[in-house]
Amino acid sequence: METVCLSFIWCIYFLVEEGHPLLRNHGVFRSRQSCVQLCVYCAVAVVFFLTPLVLQGQELQLAPLPVSRTNPGPNPIITLVPRLDAADLANENAIPLQTAPLTPDSQEIRSGTSKDRIFWTMPNFLTVEDADGIPPLSPRQKFTVVARGVFDPFEFVLVGFVAGLGQASNSNPSYGQGAQGYAKRFGTSYADNAIENFMASAVFPSILHQDPRYYQLGRGGFRKRTAHAVSRVLITRSDSGHAQLNYSELMGGVSGAAISTYTYHPQTERSFGNVMSVWGTQMAWDAATYMIKEFWPDLRKKRKNSH
Repeated sequence: METVCLSFIWCIYFLVEEGHPLLRNHGVFRSRQSCVQLCVYCAVAVVFFLTPLVLQGQELQLAPLPVSRTNPGPNPIITLVPRLDAADLANENAIPLQTAPLTPDSQEIRSGTSKDRIFWTMPNFLTVEDADGIPPLSPRQKFTVVARGVFDPFEFVLVGFVAGLGQASNSNPSYGQGAQGYAKRFGTSYADNAIENFMASAVFPSILHQDPRYYQLGRGGFRKRTAHAVSRVLITRSDSGHAQLNYSELMGGVSGAAISTYTYHPQTERSFGNVMSVWGTQMAWDAATYMIKEFWPDLRKKRKNSH
C-alpha cells in the first residue's frame, strides 16, 4: 500500500513539474499535442500503479490434500523397527549425502531462463532451447531477467557504439557535438532501450499473463525457421502455454516509444508520426533479433563439435 501511495505522489509530482496543459488551462484542450501528451501521462500513471501491485501479488498456494485415515482391520500388520544405539546413529550421521551436480540444462529447466550469450557477448537470457518441461515465469522473475539484460555490461558497450554512430552522423543537431552531445545521445539511447525492454518483456507480460521468452524451433528448413522467428513479433505463448496474439510486444513497443518521445526527447521529435516511426523500427529490430536467436544455437553447437 505504501508503494502504491508513493507511485501516486510521484505521478502527481511528474505532471505538475512537466507543466501539463490540463493543469495550466483548467481542462481546456488547446491543441492536438495536448491530447497526445495526456494519453502518454495516463499510460505512465497506469504503469506506476500496476507495477507495484504486480510485484507485491503473491501466487495462490494450494493446501495439501487431506490424508485419508481408515480404521485398522481386524488383523493389523505390525512392522518391527530395528533399534539403533548411539554409536550407529553417529556413524549414520557422519556419512555425507551424495547429490549429483546440476548441469546447465537442468539449471535452465529449473529457473526457466538461460545464461546464454549471442556470440558469447550479447545477453540472450530470454531464449529457451528444447523447451519441454520449462516452468512458467512469475512476475518477479520476468522483471528480474529483464533487469539482468538491461544492466548487463555489454549493453552499455552496445549503447555506446550506437551513440557514437549518432554522433558521427549528427543524427540530432540539437544535441550538439563534443562530450556533452555524446552524453545526451548515450543517455537517450540507453533509456529508450531500457523502457522498451521493461514494457514489452516485463510490465505487459506480467499484466496480461504472457510469456516474454523466445522458444527456438530448432528443426525444419531455413524458410520454416525464419518464418517462425519473424512471426514471434505477432504470436507468443501465454503463461499456461497457449498461443496468443503478442499484445505485450505490440503494446509494450508503442507505449515505450510514446513515453520516451513525449518525456525526454527534444521538442522537434515530439509528434505522433515519430512515435510510429520509432515503434516500427523497434518491431523490425526485434524480428531480426529473433532470427539471430533462432539460428545462433546451431552455430554455437557447430563450433563446439568442431573442437
